[in-house]
Amino acid sequence: MRARVVRVAMIAVSVALVLFAVPLAILVWSSLVTEEQGELERVALAVAVRVGPLFLTGDPVELPAAEADNTIGVYDLGGHLKSGHGPETADDVVRQAYAGAAADGQPGTDLVVAVPVSAAEHVNGVVRAAAPVNVVWTRAFLAWSLLGALAGAALVVAVLVARRQARLLTEPLEDLSSASDRIAGGDLGARAETGDIPEITRVALAHNLMVDRLTQLLEQQSHFSADASHQLRTPLSGLLLKLEAARTAPPADLPRVLDDTARGVRDLSRTVEDLLALSRHHPERWFTAAPGTVAEVLTGAEQRWHGPLAREGRRLVVEIEPQVRAWTLPASLLTQIVDVLTDNAARHGRGTVTLTARDTSGVLAVDVADEGTIRLDPADVFVRGASGGGGHGIGLALARTIAEAGGGRLTVTRRAPTTFTLYFPPLDDAV
Repeated sequence: MRARVVRVAMIAVSVALVLFAVPLAILVWSSLVTEEQGELERVALAVAVRVGPLFLTGDPVELPAAEADNTIGVYDLGGHLKSGHGPETADDVVRQAYAGAAADGQPGTDLVVAVPVSAAEHVNGVVRAAAPVNVVWTRAFLAWSLLGALAGAALVVAVLVARRQARLLTEPLEDLSSASDRIAGGDLGARAETGDIPEITRVALAHNLMVDRLTQLLEQQSHFSADASHQLRTPLSGLLLKLEAARTAPPADLPRVLDDTARGVRDLSRTVEDLLALSRHHPERWFTAAPGTVAEVLTGAEQRWHGPLAREGRRLVVEIEPQVRAWTLPASLLTQIVDVLTDNAARHGRGTVTLTARDTSGVLAVDVADEGTIRLDPADVFVRGASGGGGHGIGLALARTIAEAGGGRLTVTRRAPTTFTLYFPPLDDAV
């Protein structure tokens, strides 16, 4: 591309130089010819003043010394050379001067100027001054050579400027192309550099924005797979245990077991839909999740987690302050977060798990506590991939993402005993 830019610049400059130089060269030639003719006319006039009216009778004429290669001659009315140098008989230019006015022309290889010699308003003769055209050509060639040198210098400067401009134009585009190649090769961290040219800078910024968006979409897809696996693992295990137990020893209240299983399947379906929505939509839209009351969310959590914790010999305690029981919040969001925190307590904590819902200056606070201890630094607890108990480090990162998406905040309030607190504004305030 650089070569094309330089080539286009050279063609443009060459055309401009030709369009400028040709008329200028013609003007130089015309100016030199006019200058030489003017010099010859001045010489001829000076001689005409010195020629007396008696030269026709043979009175000698003293002619000034002419410049090298120039000739001066005096002609009578018959067209014969009386003194000086020139053709023996008058040429066309001399004959034109007999009319009483100076004449000029180029008969043959000389520039000729003829001036009439007058006395008492009568033409008595003609002074002819001539110079070789080669003298003018020599001066013209010198002037044209200077013009050619200047044109060559201008072309060199134009090439240098064109190369610099081509570099300024192509380097950002080459960098953009290189970044695109690296991205195509799998390097999603590659970004195009911005340059000094606004148009190319806008292209680079748009390219980088596109790559950022694509990277975000790929990360969302990757996170969705991990989040879905994490969120579905425990509920699926619980459903499987219930079904296997019912198959091995059918209970008397089989319809109730089937109802619980159907409710669990619906919960799983809702979990998948929530995770899909989180992966597809911007987090700011998550506050529109299906509403529900605090009592409904925590009661549902008690129903889901009482059995799994009891099988491990652990208790689940749910405490709800009366003033917050009817508060309305995005139920699906709160359910996902509570399930993640309870699952974390079941897997990595010990002892009794306590779920507490309380009012903190008009904001709902949900504490999920157990009798264990957090070994990780609280700043690293919510980092995706960080785990202090052999887990995958997905659940808590997902919980914080969902909380922030719904307008809430999830923090570690105590390391021992382990306590996580979710702060969530009521739905009217969240909107």
